[in-house]
Amino acid sequence: MSFLGKEIRLSRLLNRKSGKLLAITIDHSIARGIQTGLIPIRKTLERIVEGTPDAVTMHKGIAEQCFGPHVGKVSLIIKCSSFSPYQPGFDTWVTDVEEAIRLGADAASMGCIVGGPEQPEQLRQLGLMAKQAASFGMPLVAHIYPRGSLIEKKAQYEWKNVAYAVRAGAELGVDIIKTSYTGTPDTFAKVVEACPARVVVAGGEVGNSIEDYLKMTRDIMDVGAAGVTYGRFVWEYAHIPELIQALKFIIHENGSYSDAVKLLKDLVGSRG
Repeated sequence: MSFLGKEIRLSRLLNRKSGKLLAITIDHSIARGIQTGLIPIRKTLERIVEGTPDAVTMHKGIAEQCFGPHVGKVSLIIKCSSFSPYQPGFDTWVTDVEEAIRLGADAASMGCIVGGPEQPEQLRQLGLMAKQAASFGMPLVAHIYPRGSLIEKKAQYEWKNVAYAVRAGAELGVDIIKTSYTGTPDTFAKVVEACPARVVVAGGEVGNSIEDYLKMTRDIMDVGAAGVTYGRFVWEYAHIPELIQALKFIIHENGSYSDAVKLLKDLVGSRG
């Protein structure tokens, strides 16, 4: 029965047409401090859902208080761990798979930072979470980055380090692995090749414009990514629903970068 449960939840989580994932994360406040776009959390969530991504990732308390009006419109992913501004190299459990199921989630999500002295404990926790998820038939998403203190900052985006991170998640039974973009399609193709699980890309800081993010999205889809899990650059943008539509056009309709830029401009213009 647990295998059927995972199949059912994945069918709700992944886009029916493309089999890919466009998720938006609003789990930043514990990890990175209060950010302007997430202060009016109900309004921000409403604008995200208006764009109809496949899923939204959030912590349990925000789900309890804010997600109710949006039930059935997008899938819910419950974030089960977090780092903090004071412990940036360590994700700790803040809930578990059973509570994510109680909240109606279609997936549980956990962070894991490799390349630091905390890595052994991080991997132990991720392995236990994967065991929990499997026993309940719950898809597991992991946010895995090679940014521990033993890795120089400039090396955090090198493909071998990113490939190590995502492969570690696959080795431990993670279904969907979110990680950093390596900067070029050729290098990211090597990351995807190294990981038998689905690999999706975080937004991070890849450029100075929305066009840079749309270009990255097209590039990573061209080399086999399973989608994206974006956060800040989406909900800090003035036209959230329109941007999500442009991303959906690339990810689910296989649209070109140039056509996505045009679509975004047209949608924003039509709103006035």
